[in-house]
Amino acid sequence: MMNFLVKTLANAGALLVAIWLVNDITLTGESTGKKALTLIIVALLFGLVNFFVKPVVKLLSLPLFILTLGLITLVINALMLLLTSWLADQFNQNFHVEGFWTAVLGGLIISVVSWALNVILPEKD
Repeated sequence: MMNFLVKTLANAGALLVAIWLVNDITLTGESTGKKALTLIIVALLFGLVNFFVKPVVKLLSLPLFILTLGLITLVINALMLLLTSWLADQFNQNFHVEGFWTAVLGGLIISVVSWALNVILPEKD
């Protein structure tokens, strides 16, 4: 349970950095508390998408992974971010990613920040 909480907080921190750095990734709300709750919900959605959907997509794109020497991972991360944006819209959350290239840049930022936060934060079961 603790590991799940740490991963969710790392996702939330990585999403927050991407929102801060990229203009076309937006998180809106009336108050800071509402924005924080939306960020946590979006981080949970992002974690679920990465847990359930991403392995299937990576398996299906294995030939492209080999052909591009792993660069297809950037596209897969962008697609996962776009899927998270779409799901957030379906759950009436105020999180939006505008366009594919924005998602590529956001996915790259999220990957780097999430990796760094997972190195820093403790990992317990």
